[in-house]
Amino acid sequence: MHGTVIATKLVSALFLLPTNLLLACVVGMLLRRRYPRLGVAVCVASLLLLAVLSSKAGAMLLAAPLEQRVLPLVEARAGDAQAIVILGGGRLANAPEYANSDAPNYWTLARLRYGARLQRQTGLPILVSGGMPEGSKVSEAALMANSLRDDFAVPVKWLEGASDNTEQNAVFSAEILKRAGVTKILLVTDALHMLRAQAMFVHAGLDTVAAPTVFLSRDRLTLLSFLPSGEGMQRSAYALHEWLGLLWYRIRSGHS
Repeated sequence: MHGTVIATKLVSALFLLPTNLLLACVVGMLLRRRYPRLGVAVCVASLLLLAVLSSKAGAMLLAAPLEQRVLPLVEARAGDAQAIVILGGGRLANAPEYANSDAPNYWTLARLRYGARLQRQTGLPILVSGGMPEGSKVSEAALMANSLRDDFAVPVKWLEGASDNTEQNAVFSAEILKRAGVTKILLVTDALHMLRAQAMFVHAGLDTVAAPTVFLSRDRLTLLSFLPSGEGMQRSAYALHEWLGLLWYRIRSGHS
């Protein structure tokens, strides 16, 4: 695993669920010695917020404002796009059912499924983007290309397998596509991730049409959606990661 990737993950973990709220609770316990009421208030608020954001319904509070700014793609909006770019969303390492080789995780598979659908509708060539940030031997792009070919019977024209993050996805993919004369793309990634990803691809010089998938805030609510769960916490952590990532990108790039 690259040193920069390790450092980024360690720092970001401090600001993401559940570490951030657990640390806030610890701070509250320390404050109790000198400020009993304040300390108790901080502890209780942290635990209550953790409980709320650990539910699917609570996760929607974080996801909805981002996803409402992203519209599902309609065929007419594809226009004169020249290629489809699908971003990787992670892998399952050492999957025993695949002879202990790596395989796309379910986030990536959702993107691949939608990308395959778009390819059949438009006939556009596909670029898949994803590297080896965790030190794997095979790039995520290669795993994605294999899955599109074997599971969805869809060909892949370009593989970008050197990127460690979304910004590099954009820069390295743009270099490949511009050499092929491609200037306008359909970008496939999760709705939560789309605002940040699209901004980076536009900054890299590509006319980018959003083709989002996996709208978490459109999920159907049931009584179980209000109970804390691992899935709810994962969704909240993902949404918070995107909020922080978008803020950091705008600070670094100077974009409003």
